[in-house]
Amino acid sequence: MTYPEKMYGVVLNGHGGPEMLAWRDDLMAPLPGKNDVVVRVSAAGVNNTDINTRTAWYSKGDAAADDATWSGTPLTFPRIQGADVCGEIVAVGDAIDNSRIGERILIEPCIREANGRKLKTPWYFGSECDGGFAQYTRVASCHAHAITSDLTDAELASFPCSYSTAENMLTRAKVCKDETILVTGASGGVGSATVQMAQARGANVIAVTSASKAKALMKLGALKTLDRNDEFISEIGAGKVDVVIDLVAGPKWPSLLDLLRPGGRYAVAGAIGGPIVELDVRTLYLKDLSFFGCTVLEPEVFGNLIRRIERKEIAPLVAETYPLREITAAQKAFGEKGYIGKIVLELN
Repeated sequence: MTYPEKMYGVVLNGHGGPEMLAWRDDLMAPLPGKNDVVVRVSAAGVNNTDINTRTAWYSKGDAAADDATWSGTPLTFPRIQGADVCGEIVAVGDAIDNSRIGERILIEPCIREANGRKLKTPWYFGSECDGGFAQYTRVASCHAHAITSDLTDAELASFPCSYSTAENMLTRAKVCKDETILVTGASGGVGSATVQMAQARGANVIAVTSASKAKALMKLGALKTLDRNDEFISEIGAGKVDVVIDLVAGPKWPSLLDLLRPGGRYAVAGAIGGPIVELDVRTLYLKDLSFFGCTVLEPEVFGNLIRRIERKEIAPLVAETYPLREITAAQKAFGEKGYIGKIVLELN
């Protein structure tokens, strides 16, 4: 199987607004390194990390600072973003068996190998290396996971980032059957994935969302919903929750710890409500709480996700699809949060 020398795609030319994204049809298609595969991208999901990286939200200081990526590594431009990728392998490196050509795959977004070497600090696909907002992309073969499924490409592209983040938090927090967990930001891509993944583990899920989305989350497996403006303690009671899965942080954060029972666990992978919170350290140590910051995927997480998809234990939630060329409109819709699940970009 062959592919052209040039390709189309969207490049990020610097930190800033949507104007920093540019459509190009003269990009050089990637060539595989020894341990790589080249993937023809069929669909790529839209994520918070794409927008956060573009706007330099990850920087703890000046937006132009060197830490303006999720890993703290300086970003180089132009960069092809896109962490959620479904596609087909069209070429392989010299060390990779040719039988992989033609495989339908999902790309693991947390990259531990790139440019023929093991990374000391993992990268994020579409951040420290080029990602999936282009006709073709390159990744180490170990991060291209073959999948057998009757789902569409757009449906499969809704899984990698959100669902692996959800599975990673549940794995790190050791969520078990019959435990009660509370999920903040439950209608977003990661939140709705967490509701499904926790329900598949047999946990009892309380989902924090808006009233307009409560019924949809109940259908996904939540046993109870709370409005994000509710007083959580009066609705649930102090010490009634085993695990909090947090994607919001913000001003209501102290009440999340009050909900946890002694020995409870708190896992976080987002701060859309505001990253600066107030912690009474006495709550942490007197209740013997465990905190888990979750970015880098545990090694087993993505393989477990692939198997759950193939066994149909979880379902895709595609809210809308857009052509790649309309990425600005897709990111605008993403920011308005008027949906449940994922927005996906489709390629020809």
